[in-house]
This record gives sequence, C-alpha cells and structure tokens, in this order.
Amino acid sequence: MILIFWLSIVTLFYIYIGYPLVLKLLPKNKISTQELEEFPSITVCIPAYNEESVIEETILNKLAQDYPKDKVSIIVISDESEDETDAIVTRLADEHKNIELIRQIPRKGKTSGLNLAFEKITSDLIIFSDANSIYDENVFHEIAKTFTDESVGYVTGKKVYVNEDGSMVGDGCSAYMKYENHMRALESDIGSVVGVDGGVDAIRTELYSVLNADQLPDFVQPLKVVEQNKRVVYQPAAILKEESLSDNMSEFKMRVRVSLRALWALYDMRVLFNPVKFGLFSFQLFSHKLIRYLAFVPMVLALLANVALIGHSPLFNLMMFGQVIFYGLAYVGHTQPENNNKFVGLAHYFCLINLAAAMASIKFIKGEKIVIWKPRQG
Repeated sequence: MILIFWLSIVTLFYIYIGYPLVLKLLPKNKISTQELEEFPSITVCIPAYNEESVIEETILNKLAQDYPKDKVSIIVISDESEDETDAIVTRLADEHKNIELIRQIPRKGKTSGLNLAFEKITSDLIIFSDANSIYDENVFHEIAKTFTDESVGYVTGKKVYVNEDGSMVGDGCSAYMKYENHMRALESDIGSVVGVDGGVDAIRTELYSVLNADQLPDFVQPLKVVEQNKRVVYQPAAILKEESLSDNMSEFKMRVRVSLRALWALYDMRVLFNPVKFGLFSFQLFSHKLIRYLAFVPMVLALLANVALIGHSPLFNLMMFGQVIFYGLAYVGHTQPENNNKFVGLAHYFCLINLAAAMASIKFIKGEKIVIWKPRQG
C-alpha cells in the first residue's frame, strides 16, 4: 500500500508540476517572426447551431479586425440551425459581400461542416472561430505575423474566460485556462503545442486535412500538422474572450464530451506516440494529454491507499487530513455554486475535470463516440 500511495502521489506531481518543470529545462527552439510585408488572405470559418443570440456580434467582431478588408472572407456553416441564425447571417451577407452562409443538411456535426467549407476556400490561411468567440482587434494581424516563420503550420491564440458574475465555476475555468496557456507557452518555446481550444486557431490552408465526422478538429487537425513536420505554436497576443459556463452540470457535460473526443483523437493519431519518428513531441503527447486524461486513476489509488494507511504513521495521517480537506472543498463547490472562495473553486474544478475524464474513459472503453457538434452548453 505504501508503494501504491507514493507512486500515485509522484505520478500526480509529475502530471501537474513535474512536466512543466521538465519543459523549462529543455533547450529552446523559439520561432522567428517578421513584420508583415504582404498580408496573407484569410478565411474565417464559424460553425454554428442555433446561435441567434451571439452570431451577429461574432461576425461584426471579425469585420472590425485591424486587417485589410479585402483580404478577409467569412464563412458561417449552419448545422441545420432551427432558430434565426441563418436569417441573421443572410442579412449580414447582403450588407457585406465577404460573408457567406453554408447550410449543412442534415446535421452532421462541426467536423463535417468544416470539411464542407474547405471545398470553397482559396485563401492562404484559415482561422477557426466559435460562434461566441470575441477577438481583440489585432488577432488577425498577430496570427498572420506568426506564419512568417516557415516552420509554423498551425497557430493557437490565448483564450481568457470572462466571468461577470464571479461564479465559482467561472473562477475554476479561469484558473485552469491560465494554467493551460502557461503550458502552451512552454511547449511552443521548445517545439510544438500539444493541445488547442479551437476558438482562436489558424492553419495554412495547404496543410488542412479532411477529417472523419467523429474526429475532434480542435485536437486532430493540429496533430495532423505535426505529422506533416510543421510546428503548432502558441501566440499569446492573439486573445479570445469567452464567457465561462455558470453552472456545474453544463460545464461537466461539456468536459465529458471534449475528453471523450480527445481520447478518440489520441487513438486515431497513435502513430505520434512513436518516439523514433516524432521524438520530443511523443514525450509531450504522452505527458500533457494521455496521462493527464488518466489522472483520475492515481487520484483514486492515492485516496484508497491513504485510507488503508491511516494509523500507520503521523505522515500518512496528515496526508489523509489533507485529502479530506481538499475533497471537502470540492464538495462545498458542488453544493454551493455561488461560493466565490478561490480555493473552493480550484478544488471543485480540478475534481470536475477529472471526474469528466473518468466518465469519458468509460465511454471510450465502451466504444461510444460523439459526432454531432453542440454549442458550449450542457
């Protein structure tokens, strides 16, 4: 039991603290960018399903970018929306000739929608935006500038969660996103970023891969770029602002969906785990994604082993006390979503994402897949 306990603790330490420390020690291989002499053409792809409340603001935000207007096209892929989404986009398209609506019938999901849009794209770059993604006005410029380094094939920006009401889940989301952004900065400095979010991403059009309907484009597309020997890099100056979900169940359901599709992505792209061919990136993929999604295993083992070791020594008693406090804070967060204590928020969100990963792992083992894309809600 002692061995199981300490192996579990060491594993958890490595997943969340050790791996970032290793990244800091590795030799740097930063990209080299230049100011734009020529502005590459850009197509913004916005998948949408029943997004009448946000789609107009998102499109107008892209039109307001500090970038040559004649270099920007916008394609909204409506996945058989049933509300006023299509009518809003059609009205905007009548006013702005660089906007196009594609209606996908029947519903086939986000990935199929992007594949459908790709058939019409002739621009140099493709930017992927969610229907509720609001960019800072310099995002297009910062992304295009990053591509002046020829080794770069995919760029992901910086997502920050806006949480007006200060709700507990929002605070947890924000802390998690800050941690992920820090990890991406470290990974980008040594080679390629392992994971992206999809709301503020871009790819060289020539590198776009047509994916299967069940594949998660936010995860698989950048992995396909790495497979083509190009880099996936983080650009913190390309900022996306997005509201976090305000209730526990919606956030949990979203995390289960994302985790399940990510596990299938890792399976589909398992060739990248070959260190002979992909070297450092294989190590990154294993450390940042595979064992991160399985972190619930050492969490459960550490708790069960600690229970069995109560009374064995003062140290194990203290460790048990710490675990009780931690999970107690998480429970408070679950039962009191209005609680704004940051420690409650962090404990709750940490447990939420790992419970979601556990649920997703069970679904993965059972062979379940998710194809139909949904807005970021429960």
